[in-house]
Amino acid sequence: MYRQALAIIPLLISSAAAQSWDPGSWIVNKVNQTTDEKLKFTFETRLRYESRTGNAFGKDVDVETGLERTCFGLSYNVTSWFKVSATAQDSHAPWYGANAPNSVRDELDLNEAYVGLFPSSKAGFGLRAGRMQLNYGDGRLIGKPNWSNVSRPYDHTAVQWRTKAAQFELLFLSPVKVRVGEFNRPVLGDRMWGTYDVFPNLFHKSLAEAYFLRRDQNRQGGFTGGTASAGTDKQDTNTVGIRSTGPLALNWNYTVEGILQNGKVGPANLNAGAWYSQLNRRWKIAGKLLDVSAEYKYASGTDNPSDTAHSGTFDQLYASNHNNFGKQDLFSWRNLRTVRGLISYGLTKNLSVTVAYFDFWLASARDGLYSFSGKQVARSVDGSAGTHVGREADLFGTYKYGHFSFGAGYGHFFTGQFVDKTTPGVGPAYMYIFHTYTL
Repeated sequence: MYRQALAIIPLLISSAAAQSWDPGSWIVNKVNQTTDEKLKFTFETRLRYESRTGNAFGKDVDVETGLERTCFGLSYNVTSWFKVSATAQDSHAPWYGANAPNSVRDELDLNEAYVGLFPSSKAGFGLRAGRMQLNYGDGRLIGKPNWSNVSRPYDHTAVQWRTKAAQFELLFLSPVKVRVGEFNRPVLGDRMWGTYDVFPNLFHKSLAEAYFLRRDQNRQGGFTGGTASAGTDKQDTNTVGIRSTGPLALNWNYTVEGILQNGKVGPANLNAGAWYSQLNRRWKIAGKLLDVSAEYKYASGTDNPSDTAHSGTFDQLYASNHNNFGKQDLFSWRNLRTVRGLISYGLTKNLSVTVAYFDFWLASARDGLYSFSGKQVARSVDGSAGTHVGREADLFGTYKYGHFSFGAGYGHFFTGQFVDKTTPGVGPAYMYIFHTYTL
């Protein structure tokens, strides 16, 4: 079963041996010194083997594959306030088969290409425009899914005004769709605009963020023409949220986020909401670091699916869900209540081991369970299947040395009543081993 995993072990060993002489690092440092830090190269190559069993709780076939991704870029600081940057990405999925989806493979293509105008001090005007990977807050609404073999950028424009007390930003973005065999382009039928504002020290050294985001979607005709039949594939929704993070007493730290949504999803009026809260603390025990965190997440669902005029199912927008709902990436932030506990222990300065535990419940018994991408995978219309989805346990470790990272992990999902009654009831399992070299 793990023949492919054994095949990449020599590659990992050879990569580790290369630590004694790192020509890539030498070249990058030399270029930076020669150009007074104006010209900078970036490079990342990642190789991962993964085995996934029990996909879609037994509905889909098991998958064993290798995932290769290489990114290389170049940025140039024309002046202290003007920057130009571009990055290419090449992704492959050996052993997957001839019909590998565009979520795991994409031939060499443009991943980032943008210009930036930045204020020369902590206050002033700023501008970004072009293709770029974006991450706002913790990435729960707008994020870059870096664990994916094909990371998702956005074509965007953002205008900023900074003061000593705040940063105000107006942004417009559209996600870029991977098109295997052709140039990747943005999805014109899916766009977002609004404001995302940050207040670094609003109170007691806490950071606060406030945002209003408008999402417009019309995939059939796009925004350049065409009409949707009866408006069933249109979406015009507003998302308003507040996020705050900072220190508490006794060296604890907190993060809270509350979100409200309204608007139209097809013919239905949307009224939805979500909540996130986390407590975390770091201890130093015998010279080793121990990190502990506990969190609760909630995203609303629809209580009456037969009422086509109203919807309460939260829209996760362009979320980066990896780790937020487990290493297996089974679920999204829709109609779900999640409790997570996590303990990470630094065995050495470079080696850490993490254990995570998740418990999942539906917010509404009559709404569905939604996959990582936001698609519905199961539903009990009358609510008779209950709300307990199941539990996931993850164990993984990471070793870092210089520009190299090595890691491995295993996760298993233990099915609950809802999954047992609405699917074949197979508990998914996920095993992976990876190596990354980053400059």
